[in-house]
Amino acid sequence: MKTGKTEARKAERYIGDDLFMAAIYFFLLVVLICMLYPLIYVVSASFSSPGAVAGGKVFLWPVEPTLLGYQAVFQNQKIVTGFLNPVFYLAVGTSVNLVMTMLAAYPLSRKEFYGRKVVTAIFVFTMYFSGGLVPSYLLMKNLRLLDTRAVLIIPVAMSVWNVIIARTYLQNTIPDELFEAASIDGCSETGFFLKVVLPLSKPIMAVLVLYYGVYHWNSYFNAMIYLKSPELQPLQIVLREILLLGKVDMTMITDVAALEKMQGLSNLLKYAVIVVASVPMMCIYPFVQKHFVKGVMVGSLKG
Repeated sequence: MKTGKTEARKAERYIGDDLFMAAIYFFLLVVLICMLYPLIYVVSASFSSPGAVAGGKVFLWPVEPTLLGYQAVFQNQKIVTGFLNPVFYLAVGTSVNLVMTMLAAYPLSRKEFYGRKVVTAIFVFTMYFSGGLVPSYLLMKNLRLLDTRAVLIIPVAMSVWNVIIARTYLQNTIPDELFEAASIDGCSETGFFLKVVLPLSKPIMAVLVLYYGVYHWNSYFNAMIYLKSPELQPLQIVLREILLLGKVDMTMITDVAALEKMQGLSNLLKYAVIVVASVPMMCIYPFVQKHFVKGVMVGSLKG
């Protein structure tokens, strides 16, 4: 009798587990649809005709496929410059970010560094409080960084959050005994950092490169505030200008058919701009998402 009751309880438990897993999968499916459909819609609308976009005929697949939106975007001469500039900002800016972050994280990870808690507190303070936009603009002006490439690199040379992530990784990965062994062999602090710490920090350095690279690619606010020269502007600003130029003034058009056509062209241009700006990072992200997850896990460790 006891054996029969035990088997019945196990069967009930298995059924409960199956129902719970089914509910989880259903919830994840709903979330996937909610996140995936807007992306599919934007891509489909960017390849559809202006009339189909203006008439709301696009739901999932392109209607009357055309490349008119992309032709309008890439006919702009600023697009090439807009693509090259973020590549420069990404390469140089990420290199500077990586150097500054590791140079700040390593001493903060050393227990014998006197005053490291005070320095860490000062760093963290800057995450919550800043001088504001106007003082920052005046500072860039006094430093003669306005309308230069350096204004998009120097002010964001280091992220405190990424310093904390790197410091936590070094504390939990590189043991003190390794430094003692290197010191006995006559290795200096600089030599230990260059020959031991950096080679062992490749995983966290990959995470930092991804974090900083995505930031530089998507950054637009500092460029909009500090840059005036068109040849220095990144892709996001260039595409924003194209999008603004494609807007329709409703009061200037009296013909309904012409108005619908212009609205369709404007919307088509908007969707094409979104795809052009998003595709590079969307193509890279599936291959590097595991590094993002690892970076989050490293930062969640107590250190």
